[in-house]
Amino acid sequence: MVSRFEHPAGSYKKIFETCEDLAEALPATVTGRIPPFLKGSLLRLGPGLFEIGDEPFYHLFDGQALMHKFDFKNGQVTYFRKFIRTDAYVRAITEKRVVITEFGTFAYPDPCKNIFSRFFSYFKGVEVTDNCLVNVYPIGEDYYAVTETNYITKVNVETLETLKKVDMCNYVNINGVTAHPHIEKDGTVYNIGNCMGKGASLAYNIVRTPPTQKDKSDPIEKSKVVVQFPSAERFKPSYVHSFGMSENYFVFVETPVKINLLKFLSAWSIRGSNYMDCFESNESQGTLFHIAKKDPGEYIDVKFKGAAIGMFHHINTFEDQGFIVFDLCSWKGFEFVYNYLWLANLRANWDEVKKAAMMAPQPEVRRYVIPLDVHKEEQGKNLVSLPYTTATATMHSDGTVWLEPEVLFSGPRQAFEFPQINYQKFSGKNYTYAYGLGLNHFIPDRICKLNVKTKETWVWQEPDSYPSEPLFVQTPEGVDEDDGVLLTIVAAPGSQRPAYLLILNAKDLSEVARAEVECSIPVTFHGMYKH
Repeated sequence: MVSRFEHPAGSYKKIFETCEDLAEALPATVTGRIPPFLKGSLLRLGPGLFEIGDEPFYHLFDGQALMHKFDFKNGQVTYFRKFIRTDAYVRAITEKRVVITEFGTFAYPDPCKNIFSRFFSYFKGVEVTDNCLVNVYPIGEDYYAVTETNYITKVNVETLETLKKVDMCNYVNINGVTAHPHIEKDGTVYNIGNCMGKGASLAYNIVRTPPTQKDKSDPIEKSKVVVQFPSAERFKPSYVHSFGMSENYFVFVETPVKINLLKFLSAWSIRGSNYMDCFESNESQGTLFHIAKKDPGEYIDVKFKGAAIGMFHHINTFEDQGFIVFDLCSWKGFEFVYNYLWLANLRANWDEVKKAAMMAPQPEVRRYVIPLDVHKEEQGKNLVSLPYTTATATMHSDGTVWLEPEVLFSGPRQAFEFPQINYQKFSGKNYTYAYGLGLNHFIPDRICKLNVKTKETWVWQEPDSYPSEPLFVQTPEGVDEDDGVLLTIVAAPGSQRPAYLLILNAKDLSEVARAEVECSIPVTFHGMYKH
């Protein structure tokens, strides 16, 4: 699953270049045969505007949200895209400057306002960005483009028009929610965000939003907190990007990467800082693993601990014989991986890209196992008795349970990231296959498949081709877990048609078809296939 290619030509820089809205859908040139069961749309989100006027955005997560759509119809494919008209985008375009501070880019105060009005606006609190460039998912009958703040943006997924901005703070006690909810078959949505808990100390809330309502009211208005996880530090929540959910449990991984809230609230406006300035690592904490019962929500107060990791994406979580098994895309150590995702790093020449990645935390796919039945007297003994994993859980004398993982995949500076599974059928269940985007020194250059039971791997890769997260679509009459196709958008900057939708057979990653377009497509993060 390791990359076979070097990228000395540096054509990956093109995936971090600004592009335009499209006025209408473009026809794609199809080679191969589009599977007849593909009749819906592939929706993807990512940054599309990387500078405004002469002001650059500095970080990978700062560019303004662009929504992409490939439509399938009768074996033909069209491509369409539109910037989401967020406040951040509309105001930037209108004023030709960065108006709202993004993840790694500070917005300078309006030079036209006098010193007094500027001074007062500092005390009105932070203007939080609504730049929803990370993912899109359904709530009830609606679709929302999202980032990690409290704002989500309702979009029309047919026309890609922006409908309205929704502030989740109006409905539940959270400061933000992740871009990685879990969605049950009936449409119930679960998500997690940090919040102010009892006695002004921090916590993390799991929020449940019910499915489509019979009376056609908005399900968001009926969102409720179902369970609360405590925070290891009173004023410093850990950065949380996703969480695990099995049939009956939630898993929350509290990493040593912290948001310093005091810094966030005080230094923000005055010093010209951005979100990235408010992160720090607690080098002594390690990683804390929390579990809670799902229904009714109940926090299980056992301290599960492990060595320090950074973690963005859970792959899958399931229960087996009294254990919770969860697989993660982890990064070893306590350093924040986002420190390596400044655009200047990603746009550097290949030798520089490699040199920077040598300093970064090492990626590793890991399996952890938590025993549900823990007895204080079983000190020093491995509590995990599942026959198929080497992951261990050991009771220490202070009552903490130390977790050691089983490594499912490891390659130096080769990450298996942006993981996907056959979510429809195997989310929360004992599963065999994970699909991922292969990062080679942080540059996305291959599609990977991993058998989590045997550790066997498959790779699709072509020179100077930069794919994105692969989404799995099941063959309607498919029996096996991997009966289906993977959909990914590939940037091929040197080609006559510089981008294409690629369809791979999920069994062996052989190419089924591609649909090429006559325009370039920048990097995308996450998305969904809409039937």
